Amino acid sequence: MLHRQFVAPIMDGNIIKGIVTESKSGREAILSRIVIDATGDADVAERAGASTIKTPVEAMQAASVMFHLAGVNKRAFMEGVRADPQTYADWSSGEWHVETSGKEDKMFSPYLGKPFAQAIKDGVIPARLNTIAGTWGALHDTGELTYMNLIHLSGCDGTDPDSMTRFEIEGRKQTMLAIEALRRYTPGCAGARLRNFGMTIGIRDTRKIDAAYNLTETDVRNEARFEDTIGIYPEFIDGYGVLILPTTGRYMQIPYRALLPQRVGNLLVAGRAIGGDRIAHAATRNMACCAVAGQGAGVAAALSVRLGQDLTRLDLAAVKAELVRQDVRIN
Repeated sequence: MLHRQFVAPIMDGNIIKGIVTESKSGREAILSRIVIDATGDADVAERAGASTIKTPVEAMQAASVMFHLAGVNKRAFMEGVRADPQTYADWSSGEWHVETSGKEDKMFSPYLGKPFAQAIKDGVIPARLNTIAGTWGALHDTGELTYMNLIHLSGCDGTDPDSMTRFEIEGRKQTMLAIEALRRYTPGCAGARLRNFGMTIGIRDTRKIDAAYNLTETDVRNEARFEDTIGIYPEFIDGYGVLILPTTGRYMQIPYRALLPQRVGNLLVAGRAIGGDRIAHAATRNMACCAVAGQGAGVAAALSVRLGQDLTRLDLAAVKAELVRQDVRIN
């Protein structure tokens, strides 16, 4: 049932019984035995009365406007990269200071910072836009340079449509300035042109549930193990000035309890809104971890219905067995 927007939960006391949606056809009620909130912002949980924690706007991770380029000369661009290779230590040479474990500092990074610093010196980019910098993703033989993660917008509240609108417009303006800087100062980009923007502004950080168990910084830094594991996630922390890359084989387990909100029954939360503190969120917000939580939530919901068991008293041995049957590594 696509093309519908969640607008309200259907509640019976503190038990969620479904949701109300709006669409071009009007308002609908969708009843269900279990609801999974995968909004990323804990929208369902918040409106259902679950305990949630919203990061203060001034402390939220920056939003991004992503874009792709076309018209890049691949050979010239890669020659420029080889002539002046960047590392993850170079992130700290600009506007940000990034804490690493040390092993990242000499690793190659697809980082672009110098073109924008030069553009500011030459007046091509206003000096206030000193946060334009970041990474490129993949460069194709067709001249497409994709996954350009260069525009970082602090102060954007991903739960406020007016804020998101304002920063979406601002981010697209900054994108055009970034492209001009790349044309002038980056090998192979003289003929670069905008191919497309991301479908919407990218939000990293808004609300999280106060879960039955909230993951901690200690958990994500020290290979946490849990009896109610529903999957594993490598040691990858990215946010709030911390960058630790998954290069050592170390990993943590994701507990089922982190998906269980307090105060609302028949509800699971998946994605970046699962329970955790600030640094834990810098790990669990990443898309691969959202996939782990999502699959765990889906299996738990299905078994809750099939077995007739409440989510808080679910047979976790059955959940684990089904996840393993689906080739999920849980230990």
